[in-house]
Amino acid sequence: MNGPGVPEVFRIGPGRLTAGLDRTPRLDHDTHRRVHGRLPRLPVDDLIALAELGDLRGRGGAGFPFARKLRAVIDAAGRRGAPITVVVNATEGEPAAAKDKVLLTRAPHLILDGADLVARALDAREIVVGVAHGGPGERSLLNAVHERGMTDTVRVVRMPDRFISGESGALIAGINGERPIPPGRKVRASEMGVGGMPTMLSNAETYAQLALLAMLGVDLYSSVGTPLEPGTVLLSVSGSARRPAVVETPTGVRLREVLDLCDAVVGKGVLLGGYHGTWMSAEAAERAEVSRAGFEALGGALGAGIVVPLGEGSCPLGETARVARYMAEQSAGQCGPCYMGLPDLTRAFGALADGDGHIEAVRRAAEIIRGRGACGHPDGTARFVLSAVDVFAEDIMTHAAYGTCGLPVRGVLPLPQENRVKAREAQLTVDWSRCEGHGLCAHVVPELIGLDQHGYPVVSTASVPFRLEGDARRAIEMCPALALRLAPAPAEARR
Repeated sequence: MNGPGVPEVFRIGPGRLTAGLDRTPRLDHDTHRRVHGRLPRLPVDDLIALAELGDLRGRGGAGFPFARKLRAVIDAAGRRGAPITVVVNATEGEPAAAKDKVLLTRAPHLILDGADLVARALDAREIVVGVAHGGPGERSLLNAVHERGMTDTVRVVRMPDRFISGESGALIAGINGERPIPPGRKVRASEMGVGGMPTMLSNAETYAQLALLAMLGVDLYSSVGTPLEPGTVLLSVSGSARRPAVVETPTGVRLREVLDLCDAVVGKGVLLGGYHGTWMSAEAAERAEVSRAGFEALGGALGAGIVVPLGEGSCPLGETARVARYMAEQSAGQCGPCYMGLPDLTRAFGALADGDGHIEAVRRAAEIIRGRGACGHPDGTARFVLSAVDVFAEDIMTHAAYGTCGLPVRGVLPLPQENRVKAREAQLTVDWSRCEGHGLCAHVVPELIGLDQHGYPVVSTASVPFRLEGDARRAIEMCPALALRLAPAPAEARR
């Protein structure tokens, strides 16, 4: 029923965002209206009051109050006398996330309802929806735009399917026709977004939740969940789950109930909030309640609603190390903490997983990164890695003593197109029968090649990061003696 690549949908309690999905693969516009009812038109002051009373917060990870975003964009537009654009972030660059994909594919009109509600209240000139997956989600959304007759007011922009595509600055840059990476400086979309104009940007689920809040009313919307965090949340559950799914659940439900529904074994821990989130111990996971406050009280993070139990039979340090490598690979490479800091952090943690590293080296590498990046990617990755150091302390001691815990790395944590990534891993090598010590290669790619006292290259044995492949190939082309090669990296270089 769900289509290729779209996970199952489960629910605890009555369906809100998932209402009707047990009866049909996709809610077309007519079915959507029969299930959810009529969307009211609200003036902007009423819309702000509604978002405040329902305590609506962003569902993309940060949990920022929606009403505050509305006020910020209204103030900016008023100061500048500028038009407003509404942007829906449905890129979902997190490999373990699937909730926005489900909404796009099966309930696209909820997203469009919320965006349309905001656009009308703000008298916005355009709605832009950023997607990254293509495939059924994008097709479903485009069909929904046509079903509603909104082709003149809604624009769909496809972004590269990368982790950083979900960063707001990267999305705005992509919509503006620029390179879709974080801008390298703190710029609020409410001040300067699409076309340099004030922009109301929020996550796809956030707009869907707003539509529900408007159609149900505050009292009914808040009749489930906790008093401080009313309503439901969507959780993307994968990892060891035998039935991976997107689960809609009221806040306040025990995490154990969600995991049981997906037939998931926690094992040594569960990752919460995605790859910018944190590991939670098995003991804490047994006590955790699903909410921002419930997870934070036990050292976790709700984030974008990602839940990845590790299960039994896979090395937690190896799993964390492979994701850390991926996160370093996903860097935009435009600031020191990403360009150099993340590879250093990855190497330090990789050494820890190999049994010959030191926790202090990991903490030092993380400390150098934190608070210095051009966006939140370095901080988020450091948070993820440091949480593994805390939660898997016993495993670290075992690896230090024996070099391994005896468990393989099964790839429980989802990564995109991992086989293709592994296939391209390569390292620079030198044919010493040809090398004449010109030294040009070291000037082209100094991150990988140094020179010894005689002017001959000293080449890194690590695999070439994707961001440096272009420079590595230019160094090969410039070698007068044709001595430099790009060869498949041996297994130990990929660790």
